[in-house]
Amino acid sequence: MTADLFGLEQQTPRTNSRPEAAALVEVLKALRTHPAVAWAERMNTGAARVGNRFIRFGWPGCPDVLGQLKDGRFLGVEVKAQAGRLRPEQALFLARIRAAGGVAFVARDCRDVLRTLGEAQAP
Repeated sequence: MTADLFGLEQQTPRTNSRPEAAALVEVLKALRTHPAVAWAERMNTGAARVGNRFIRFGWPGCPDVLGQLKDGRFLGVEVKAQAGRLRPEQALFLARIRAAGGVAFVARDCRDVLRTLGEAQAP
């Protein structure tokens, strides 16, 4: 906190130090409102120590968002910040989804969602 000229506390403006988190919010909103998407949910991945136990969430390469299109196809979306890059296990998992007939892609913002789902619906 800082003080203004009158000595009143002023809240320091927040900066977005987590651009991937902001992209995730935007991508999820675009997916959940897209007419071709039946459902889309955030998939938590990572690990944490709970007491003396080590718990892993998800699996290596698991996309940030899993879902299903209304036509029944599986949906996997890896969300990255503008400068973010896929890890090899992420690229492999997205390729596996596509090979099985699903729709899988990298999204950096809502435009990627709209473009990719538009292409997925085209005959």
